[in-house]
Amino acid sequence: MRKHIVAGNWKMNKSLQEGVALATELKEMLAAQKPNCDVIIGTPFIHLATVSELLKDSVIAVSAENCADKESGAYTGEVSASMVKSTGAEYVILGHSERREYYHETPEILKEKVDLALANGLKVIFCIGESLEEREANKQEAVCKAELAGSVFHLTAEQWKNVVIAYEPIWAIGTGKTATAEQAEEIHAYIRSCVAEVYGAEVADETSILYGGSCKASNAPELFGKPNIDGGLIGGASLKADDFKGIIDAWN
Repeated sequence: MRKHIVAGNWKMNKSLQEGVALATELKEMLAAQKPNCDVIIGTPFIHLATVSELLKDSVIAVSAENCADKESGAYTGEVSASMVKSTGAEYVILGHSERREYYHETPEILKEKVDLALANGLKVIFCIGESLEEREANKQEAVCKAELAGSVFHLTAEQWKNVVIAYEPIWAIGTGKTATAEQAEEIHAYIRSCVAEVYGAEVADETSILYGGSCKASNAPELFGKPNIDGGLIGGASLKADDFKGIIDAWN
């Protein structure tokens, strides 16, 4: 059975104190009512060590939002996969559309990051997805397949067990637009078929594929009700405990 997952991506939000307060609130909420899915929060680097310690005996796993494409050395301001791992974090989000767009992360750079993350014992939430232009040109399938082929399809089946895919239609991130549940299901099924081509049907069936793009408590039940949608990668709605909990509750 593949895992159902609700993962938060705080992006560049929350001071250390605010982040600790949010993590504490979530921990207490989920201790009172155990979730019916895996819960992950992706925090800025400055939170990782403190929040990982705070949540180590809880049901919430911690993720970094990025890591460097180098092992170590004279790369001022960068944070390596081994450094992320040393904080107690279990996951790292890689390939997010904002990293691709604003920081020009290429498939080759992301491949390096994925390899280093896995080599250092981190699990990877790998993001793929098309822009509005690409969607309107009906290129969403080609874009998703190319992003997978460029950065993760070189992995062994054993390594692949530590990869979660997040499909994020770029046109639906922070815009209030959401792919319909049918649109999302269609592309999730296609992504699963791409995984099956490379790793076989059994591995594809065990791969968790999350939807990321203006997912909130109101539309999560419909999205999560689709057979190929295994949860969500949540941006804005992960910044308030009640909003995030509302999405987690969609699995109940």
